[in-house]
Amino acid sequence: MSSKFRILTLSLAAAALLSAQPAFSRDKDTVFFESVAGAWKGPGEIVAGKYKGTKFVCNLAGGQHDGKAIGITLDGTCRVGVFNQKMSAVITRKGKSYTGKFLDGSAGEGLDIVSGQVSGDRAVMGINRKTLNGAMIARLNDSETMNVTISVKVGEEMVPVIGMTLKRGAQKIATGAIR
Repeated sequence: MSSKFRILTLSLAAAALLSAQPAFSRDKDTVFFESVAGAWKGPGEIVAGKYKGTKFVCNLAGGQHDGKAIGITLDGTCRVGVFNQKMSAVITRKGKSYTGKFLDGSAGEGLDIVSGQVSGDRAVMGINRKTLNGAMIARLNDSETMNVTISVKVGEEMVPVIGMTLKRGAQKIATGAIR
């Protein structure tokens, strides 16, 4: 094979690879939300305020939106003693930020998601309820562990009020392979 033909062939192969790159590239937000989809279970604690020291356990299941929206839907319960509280959230990317709600949003008993950003293994969502502003930070420690912290703004300072450590749920079932 002549060297000119070899250079042309390599050049065409490189051009084809480079032009195909965007097709293989995945949106970083989509990758994050796919990695947190599934069943999660774990303890949490209220670490500030009137109910400081209250411990709870949550069982949550997250999944992708129907359709093409980037984000996650979340359903489940959190238990304090013998009492269960339904939990739900919808987080949707809108432009370069996020919107959504926890429970029924600030118009009801919940919170609104008013902003957000995903960066690597961490998502930070701005939350609001009337005059209360804060943030929810979800960080994947590894593929099986996620820490969630909810903080509220007091004056100029963000104060953590709820902390949780969630592990992949026992409902996780291997499919497509024998283990």
